[in-house]
This record gives sequence, structure tokens and C-alpha cells, in this order.
Amino acid sequence: MDQISPKLLIPQSFLVNRDDVTSQLGLMWELIKAPLLVPMLKLSVYICLGMALMLFVERVYMGIVIVLVKLFWKKPEERYKFVPIEDDEEHGSSNFPVVLVQIPMFNEKEVYKISIGAACGLSWPSDRLVIQVLDDSTDSAIKSMVEQECQRWASKGINITYQIRENRTGYKAGALKEGLKRSYVKHCEYVAIIDADFRPDPDFLRKSIPFLDHNPDIALVQARWRFVNADECLLTRMQEMSLDYHFTVEQEVGSATHAFFGFNGTAGIWRIAAINEAGGWKDRTTVEDMDLAVRASLRGWKFLYLGDLQVKSELPSTFRAFRFQQHRWSCGPANLFRKMVWDIITNKKVRFWKKVYVIYSFFFVRKIIAHMVTFFFYCVVLPLTILVPEVKVPIWGSVYIPSIITILNSVGTPRSIHLLFYWILFENVMSLHRTKATLIGLFETGRANEWVVTEKLGDVAKKVVEANKNNTNSKANKRYRSKFTDRLNTLELGFSAFLFLCGCFDFMYGKNNYFIYLWLQTITFFITGIGYVGTII
Repeated sequence: MDQISPKLLIPQSFLVNRDDVTSQLGLMWELIKAPLLVPMLKLSVYICLGMALMLFVERVYMGIVIVLVKLFWKKPEERYKFVPIEDDEEHGSSNFPVVLVQIPMFNEKEVYKISIGAACGLSWPSDRLVIQVLDDSTDSAIKSMVEQECQRWASKGINITYQIRENRTGYKAGALKEGLKRSYVKHCEYVAIIDADFRPDPDFLRKSIPFLDHNPDIALVQARWRFVNADECLLTRMQEMSLDYHFTVEQEVGSATHAFFGFNGTAGIWRIAAINEAGGWKDRTTVEDMDLAVRASLRGWKFLYLGDLQVKSELPSTFRAFRFQQHRWSCGPANLFRKMVWDIITNKKVRFWKKVYVIYSFFFVRKIIAHMVTFFFYCVVLPLTILVPEVKVPIWGSVYIPSIITILNSVGTPRSIHLLFYWILFENVMSLHRTKATLIGLFETGRANEWVVTEKLGDVAKKVVEANKNNTNSKANKRYRSKFTDRLNTLELGFSAFLFLCGCFDFMYGKNNYFIYLWLQTITFFITGIGYVGTII
């Protein structure tokens, strides 16, 4: 049998300078690209386009439903029985249900007075209100300050109790669970949960409790968050845009169509009987709030979201704190989906279409697909197609669909429409961390149960703004700043370099002008990589 000449396997152009290193690399690239890289990249494009279509349909569906809700749906006061609870001259405050207010906290030096003061200022009969401060702080000085603040309010006649534990088992879920075991709360019918940086208005309970009191099938009333520091810096503006869509659209649609949505962990009032029936607080994931909501919903309980009832809160002011928060918020739902999907499928109390909504829309598309398609498609696959021109991405997948999704996402915060383009770039960066956290949660590895309390700065950030304006070197300014090396994020810097090289290649050899997007995305990755996304403005 005749020997096969190597010239038949190797292109003629590579035989001229076979000793040249560049030619050798080019040869290896051509030999690998056609049989391996092109098919794999084509498959990746098809998968990403499929996920993009799923997200697109979900966003369009949500957009249509929220328009119908706003135009034709009855208001909560018309859908459910709502009768304000008033003082009775003959019976006094006995017609008011006893409400427990739980304030979980952990080393909240800057904000502990905010939530305690707001809870003590609630317009509710003092003999029908029990305030419980659940302090898991490890700093003895902070514990002392929190206890003294509780004693100060107790001296004014407020029924407030300072509660501590020997350990932090179960983190927030463990603290809330332990608080409900106390004998002095056994007569409470409802529990309002307020995180340390939240400050409900005095009429918070009067606007929410009647829904629970007159509708025995409602387990949860959730208020909307409003952010006192949204204008503090570019980072907080980006967060506001994402969360406003969540509250304006996702929570509203879930409440109106299926009486189900994820409990936000704070600024909500639960029926204690529903908590107990659902199995109480569990610490098996980092989203104990969502866990309880899903289990209660599977028991047939209904939830009500009140978009007009707003509670002031604080957004993370540092990129480090925001990253930890997003890891918890992305990893936890994926981990919970892994643990509860079969329970949802086999449940007999919930109708079929609600199961579809919870599994497909609530969990799969919003908590998993949304993160993965944003990162893999627009930060990995699309740039790689520039290096492999044999693989084409249709313009409807690379431009039209993401543009429509972005426009639909922007409805929650019209005042920030001018920041929309940078918000897209920033969300692409964060999708890196959200995808990583989602995979950790799905496969339950590594940091699946990591719980890092989101740092709150309270008035410190305001003092920094004032100090910067006055060019003073205040203690608050020094404390707020961090070392440059502490702010470096190597993962973002690595992707910045990758996208920059892809952009350069497209500029020189490409035909789709992707380099404009890639270089802008490069800048965003670089800014977050050096930790300046949260710089005060």
C-alpha cells in the first residue's frame, strides 16, 4: 500500500515556513479548528440562542401581563377583603391582633438604631406589639450598644426584647426560628420581619395586617423596597435598576396571576400559623426566605404583594459587598431548585399551571437561564465566533433579542434610562459571578452554603460624600476607602484582557463591527476589575 504523503494532510501554505513558530501555531490552530472547535462552537451558539429565546418569551410574557394588571386588574383592596382596624372605645385595643416584629442583625454597628427606632415607632397599640431584636453579633462592643438601645426604648414603655444565641447555627434562618420558640411570643398571630437597614413607616402594619386579618387564606404580605442611597454612586444606581424591575414586574405579576412570589426576606408580614404548617424556617440553603415561601405555597397558602406599601432600605455601597450578596442570591435559588423540584412536581395541592409557573418561569428561566445566557452568550460564545469566522450568529440573536429584553427590563426605573447602556455592560459583568454561583448551587459544591452578611454603611457613606465635597480627610473617609490591592478582582481583569484581544481581532479582520461592543465591555470589566465601580459620585 502506498504511503500517504504528509503534503496531502497539511495545507501548502504551511509547508513554506514550517520552522517558523508562528506558522507552527497557525498549523495547529487550523488542524484543531475545523474538526473540533467549529462544531463545538456551533452547538454552543444553538444552545445560547435557545436560552435567549426562552428569556425573550419570558420577558415579553411578563411585559404583557403587567400591562394587563395595571389596566384591568382590580387593586388588592378590591380583590381581597380589607377593613382598616380601628381603636374601639369600649374594648380598647383588643380588636388588634398581636404582632411580633423580628429584627435579625449581625454586627450592624452603622444601622442598628435605624431598624430598632422604626419598629418602636410603628403605629400599633403597645400592648399588642412585641419587638424582638435577634442579635447574632460576634463583636462584644456592638452587642453592648444594641442591648443598650433596646433598654432605652424599653424604658419608654415599648415591649422590646434583646435576644442572643450561643452560636450562629443556621444564620438568619436559625435566629428567626429560635425567636419564634420563645414563650413570650406564643400569643402572637403575625410576624413582621425587618432587616437591620430597613425603616418602615409608622403606618406599615395598619396598611398590611388587615389583609391577613380578614383573609385567612393569605400567608404573606410583602411590601416594596425603596432605596435611600440609590443616588450615592453608580453602583447603587445599577442595583436600583435591577431591583425595580423585580418589584415592579416580577413580584406584581406573580401576586396577581398565581398569588405566589418569592419572599424578599424582609419588609414582609407572615401568618405564624402558615410558617409552622410549612415546616418553619430551614437553613438548608442561603435563601431561607424563598425556601419558606415555596413550601408554604405548596401547602395552598396565598401571597399578596403591595406595590404601594414601600419600605426604605439601603443598597450595598461597595463592590465587594455587592458581589457577596449576588453570590448568595444566585447560588441559593439554584440550590433550592435542586432540592425542591421533585416536591413541586409531585405536589397534589397545587394546580398544574402554577407548578409550570414555579418550575419553569420562577426558577428555571429567571434564576438559572437568565444568568447563564447573559454570561456564556455575550461574554464567551459571541467573542469566540470572531476568532472562528466559520461560525455565524444571526443578527436577531446578537442584537434584536437582547435589545428588546433590555428595553423591557428598563420599565422599572424610567429616571435611569440614560444609564441603560452602561447597565447592560455592568449586568454582563455581574453575570460572570451569578453564573458561577448558580453552578455552585446546582451542583452543591464549594461555597454553596456560604453566608456573608451584606455590609451596610448607614450614614458613613453620606459623611464620605460630604467629606469629598469639602476635600476633608475625615475619619469616615479613611474608613470607607480600601487599599488598591484589596479592590483588585483578577477574574474580571482576565475577561477584560480576553475581550480586548477579541475586539482587536475583529477590528482588524472582522466584518460585524463587534469590536465596538467588545471594547466597551472590556472597559466595564476593567473598571470592576480594579474595584472602582462603586466610586462615590
